[in-house]
Amino acid sequence: GRIVPRFSELTEAKLGKAGKVREVSFGTTKERMLVIEDCACSNAVTVLIRGGNKMIVDEAHRSLHDAMCVVRNLIKDNRVVYGGGSAEVSCSLAVSAFADTVPGIEQYAIRAFADALDDLPMALAENAGLSPISEVTSIKARQLAEGNPRLGVDCNQIGSNDMKDHLVFETLIGKQQQLQLATQVVKMILKIDDVIMFGGYT
Repeated sequence: GRIVPRFSELTEAKLGKAGKVREVSFGTTKERMLVIEDCACSNAVTVLIRGGNKMIVDEAHRSLHDAMCVVRNLIKDNRVVYGGGSAEVSCSLAVSAFADTVPGIEQYAIRAFADALDDLPMALAENAGLSPISEVTSIKARQLAEGNPRLGVDCNQIGSNDMKDHLVFETLIGKQQQLQLATQVVKMILKIDDVIMFGGYT
């Protein structure tokens, strides 16, 4: 079948086939929904989200949307990076090494970018009840010594910092978008040469 915008364009060639069409009612308000099942050729799926209140439904909707975005990113590019702050620490080390090759005052801005990358693993360590500074410095030292970019924050306390053992990873596209968006926000803030403080002009 095909989508037909107007009844005047409806022809037999555009009709589809379904094994079962039924109307069901659900909820305390007895709202009705048309269910079409056993279609001959269907690439569409409808997900019905139900919950005790609107907040639970909205949260389930956001979670489902995030999961579908991850699948979409994997379809576009199936490359992944390991999580737990390991990617940020590895990038921080690479940026710091690059700063050593840059002469002039620009290297201070590059080092500041490398320091900013350490904020995410530090936040992860703090939320896990660990010492942020000692945990991140230990991970950075081990990544340099062992040459293992998979080492991250052991939030689950399983005794290993290798995110491959934790099965923690995320899409490469998602990580790239996070870093690019954060960088763009900082660039926009740096373009502002003055800030209006609350009550400054009263």
